[in-house]
Amino acid sequence: MKRSLFIFITVVSLALSAQTVRPVKDDVGFCWNREGFSRLISYLDRQLRPPTAKTDPIIAGVSPHDDHLYAGAVYNRLFRDIHAREAVIFGVTHKTVRDKIGDPNGVLILDEFVLWPGLEKPVPVSPLRDHIRQHLDPAAFIVSNPAHELEHSIEALLPFLQYYNPEIRITPIMVTAMPFERMEDVAGKIAVVIEAYMTENRLTLGSDIVFLVSADGEHYGRDFNNTPYGEDTAAHDRAVTRDQNRVTTYLTGPLQPQKLRGLTGELWGKTYLDYRDSYWCGKYSIPFGLLTVQKIVAAVSGKELQGKLLAFADTYSDEVIPVRQIGCGLTAVFSLKHWVSFFSLAYRHDTGNRAD
Repeated sequence: MKRSLFIFITVVSLALSAQTVRPVKDDVGFCWNREGFSRLISYLDRQLRPPTAKTDPIIAGVSPHDDHLYAGAVYNRLFRDIHAREAVIFGVTHKTVRDKIGDPNGVLILDEFVLWPGLEKPVPVSPLRDHIRQHLDPAAFIVSNPAHELEHSIEALLPFLQYYNPEIRITPIMVTAMPFERMEDVAGKIAVVIEAYMTENRLTLGSDIVFLVSADGEHYGRDFNNTPYGEDTAAHDRAVTRDQNRVTTYLTGPLQPQKLRGLTGELWGKTYLDYRDSYWCGKYSIPFGLLTVQKIVAAVSGKELQGKLLAFADTYSDEVIPVRQIGCGLTAVFSLKHWVSFFSLAYRHDTGNRAD
């Protein structure tokens, strides 16, 4: 009898666990081992000078989601200066996910998991997620655990986020394809919902809650059917320069809706649904996430955020980080026929004169 009861409890516990804990999607490109990740951070920190000037806290940031051994230094420039207890993360809905879930458009995708993967312990989901589900216009979102299980863009940030903020809790939000006008509408609605939650819980921008956007930049080469400049080193240099110019033109300095509209015009081409016209993973997550942040900050503080580029790199130009046996590896090769750019940005009320 006792043995049967034990087996029953075990089966129920496993079933509940399967329903409540979001499993790791990528256990190759991302490091989930605390000891190994600490070694990675130790190496990366040795490459950076310590901050020499105190600045306002980071309120929002844009982070890569490429392999940690490719983009670790770019992640670290952002996350080492984030200190908050809640994070809203706007992730991508990659084509591999869209192909399996029916390619929804014009909506956000929420999940129902209680916990997400972390380094030593799971990362809890914030009550904000359910607050959004209860108060946001139902036409603005869907709920899909399968979509979140298939998508890697949000989980990529969690080891860095939890390492520097051990008690962090998150609100994961996947962004689907939508025209800029739809973005403005949905961003305005979710901004009101999040602002109400912040007011009710007395959350301060930057110190209590931070907003993160997951995105990679250009995917260049024949493997992506994207070679407008050719496939030699000169072509690589031209494509990188174009990508850097996009970031500095539209995403640095004052965070303003008209600049984000300009970015979408640059990336989408003739129609927002023509995915071939852009090879940025963040072509929807960046403008939507930053529009939402801009509206929240304007309502809460009446101030304008300033964006600063922290780091820009690509898999062809920069060597693989030389840290071995840390629990992760590489998910793709790099060459002139296959390379990806990525960057990190920080948004503050005052960018200050920081020497990063």
